[in-house]
Amino acid sequence: MAKRDYYEVLGVTKSANKDEIKKAYRKLAVQFHPDKNPDDKAAEEKFKEATEAYEVLSDDKKKQIYDQHGFAGIDGMGSAAHDYSHVYRDFEDIFGDFSGIFDSFFGGSGSRRSGAGRGRSAVQRGNDLRYDLELSFADAAFGAKVEISYQHQVHCEACKGSGSQDGGVRKTCPTCNGSGQVRRSSGFFSIASACPTCNGEGQIVEKPCKVCSGSGLSKKAQKIKVTIPAGIEDGKRISIPNQGDAGPNSGVAGDLYVFIHVKGHEHFERDGADLYCVVPIDIAQASLGADIVVDNLDGRQIKAKVPAGIQSGKVLRIRGEGVPILNGGDRRGDLYLKIRVEVPHKLSIKGKALLKEFSEVEGSIDHPKPIPLAQLRNEGGV
Repeated sequence: MAKRDYYEVLGVTKSANKDEIKKAYRKLAVQFHPDKNPDDKAAEEKFKEATEAYEVLSDDKKKQIYDQHGFAGIDGMGSAAHDYSHVYRDFEDIFGDFSGIFDSFFGGSGSRRSGAGRGRSAVQRGNDLRYDLELSFADAAFGAKVEISYQHQVHCEACKGSGSQDGGVRKTCPTCNGSGQVRRSSGFFSIASACPTCNGEGQIVEKPCKVCSGSGLSKKAQKIKVTIPAGIEDGKRISIPNQGDAGPNSGVAGDLYVFIHVKGHEHFERDGADLYCVVPIDIAQASLGADIVVDNLDGRQIKAKVPAGIQSGKVLRIRGEGVPILNGGDRRGDLYLKIRVEVPHKLSIKGKALLKEFSEVEGSIDHPKPIPLAQLRNEGGV
């Protein structure tokens, strides 16, 4: 069967740049990858076809020859026509260990990557850990120091993290012969994975430490104090370097990530560094205006001026009385007071008389008409 034009295979034009060519190949490679299409010969051929097209069009020199002379120019290059090493390097990140597929499909191009470096007793970084911390509303707003307890892996004291009784003497792993990998065949391709005996290191300890069974690690409980910065929000995390699990083979420890969960508050809500609360006033204060005192989140008393004739739902803004801005120095957000005019449930005889007199003097609304929603929104009542 005649070959299809490489541009047609990838679905790009001749004017496509390298990024567009790479993006098109990535899409096809994922779509027709053997793992997704087991025992599918058609998908296998499309995968090979797309890879061959990308190998040529992603190389400036080969692309120029192909554009000028077509397949005849590429075929005339002989053994240099198809070198898949740069394809392997570009797209190893898509499929992890890509070498098994290249070995099976294209005659070992993936093996250009030196196998000698695969087997190793490498010093590895330890795992990162997660800790979920629940904070009070006020502690999140104003900061705090909180002690937490958790368990993590540390280097075994008996063997100093080597995993060996005799100071770290190791031998070549008999399962993988030092490569750190084992291969298994699956249909038309082979898959490489970390050796289960040496965990991909290529070597094993000759006399495992009796305390840690050769792992070089042991569990330990730890308590540390975490500094909570003022203004932190729900869902944020704090990174504490080197407080995660210790790394194998005396490797450095990973990090500890403290995820913040903020409890709700009875009276206040937050939006970033701004605070919101609802403040009740009576009819007289709403009608005549008043100076009121509000207890803020930090316990201080804040004075606010209520203008005469204020309507229920109106919001008053008090600058600089909100929550400290995270990493913002002394800057704070604002405090917003939503006014709620409360009507008394019970009135004294005198109170009823006064309100009746007020109604007669000022008039009452006998035939109320709905207020436009747009007006209410502009006034802060909705």
